[in-house]
Amino acid sequence: MNDAPRKYGRLQHAPEDFVADELIEQINAQGMNAARRDFLRKSFVTASAALAAGGARAQADHPGPIGDSAILNLPAQSTSLGNPVAHAAYGMPSQHEANLQRRESPGLTKRRESGVAFTPLQGLFGIITPSGLHFERHHAGWHDIDPASHRLMINGLVATPKVYTIGELMRLPSVSRMHFIECGANTAMEWASPAVPSVQYTHGMLSCSEFTGVPLSLLLEDCGIDRKNARFVLAEGSDGASLTRTIPIERALDDVLVAWGMNGEMLRPENGYPLRLVVPGAQGVSWVKWLRRIEVGDAPYATREESTQYTDLMPDGLQRQYALIQECKSVITTPSGGQRLLDKGFFNITGLAWSGRGKIARVDVSVDGGRNWQTARLESPVLPKCLTRFNFDWQWEGKSAILQSRAIDETGYVQPKINELRAVRGTRSVYHNNAIQSWRVESSGEVVNVQIS
Repeated sequence: MNDAPRKYGRLQHAPEDFVADELIEQINAQGMNAARRDFLRKSFVTASAALAAGGARAQADHPGPIGDSAILNLPAQSTSLGNPVAHAAYGMPSQHEANLQRRESPGLTKRRESGVAFTPLQGLFGIITPSGLHFERHHAGWHDIDPASHRLMINGLVATPKVYTIGELMRLPSVSRMHFIECGANTAMEWASPAVPSVQYTHGMLSCSEFTGVPLSLLLEDCGIDRKNARFVLAEGSDGASLTRTIPIERALDDVLVAWGMNGEMLRPENGYPLRLVVPGAQGVSWVKWLRRIEVGDAPYATREESTQYTDLMPDGLQRQYALIQECKSVITTPSGGQRLLDKGFFNITGLAWSGRGKIARVDVSVDGGRNWQTARLESPVLPKCLTRFNFDWQWEGKSAILQSRAIDETGYVQPKINELRAVRGTRSVYHNNAIQSWRVESSGEVVNVQIS
């Protein structure tokens, strides 16, 4: 793999190799403490050293004079034939982009039942995540299932329980929609204080794709749902964990999809091939992969993933359960932690905003740690329960600055500060951290992860 830093214009991207051993189990059980936080920080010493060493080399990439030989002399490709069509059966990115990839944390992937791979948000453009960079979260490893043998059952409070093949589902009227999917544990490390350096690890359990499938409401109607008594549905996957999640019936009958397509092709195996549930705006664990059964019931099911997992211990000692919605959130992806500004001048601050309750209405950006805010540009399209790209013009004078973004959705909800969340949720939460993220730009140009209360 090419681990050389990527240098575009006046901004340098650093390599990342995150090592966390078994800290996730300790953090889930006991929370973040100083020792665990220091261990995570030290894990990035090598990457930080590589970034510093690359700074001097990056100076050669600055715009050159009009007599630059790189533009005056014809390059090799201008005097020779290129590769033929279809040199590979499935198209691949340029070899020069090999450093942009999903990255794993050994502490989360040492065992297959807790696998995670993070999307490199810092290197993406627009709002769609390429399928090959879509984040992964597995509870028992992934499978490449033969679609000819896969079935979907719908049972419970319906007049006629049915079993569908993939072919039968694909014959039904389908729709395609763009939606974000975010793990409920995204940004979990930031609950205590910054422990990981880059946006790939703070926010990388987030992706956005175009999903194609049949509305779940159509299938429930086809089976004759008992509208008088139905209150919830239980979605069940066919992986080794038999992952199950309860979904309120009003959501199931709204915009939920039974999907087989993603970004114009069939789902990837690690993303649920050949069938997954798409629950727009809900935490990722509700988007059950390798979907095999939908049961209609009259009460929540209190399964493992909603009674002992994906819960938060509140200050009063009670567990918060069934937290479905991913609240309004945003993050600056460039400049962000692990990057370096190579000289003073103009920079485009860019990032992503999203809300599980609808469209993004506005994003504000601050370059002084939240003392002053200015409105960023929202780039089209702005869609409900979908990532929205924002941009902001910034003239860096070479002084220390703290960059923040604050999203507001169409319901009027304003993304909170971390201390505002702690005031309600306490200090022992793991999930659903949607606090404002801060990046400090040092006078040297280094960008680091900090926390502003």
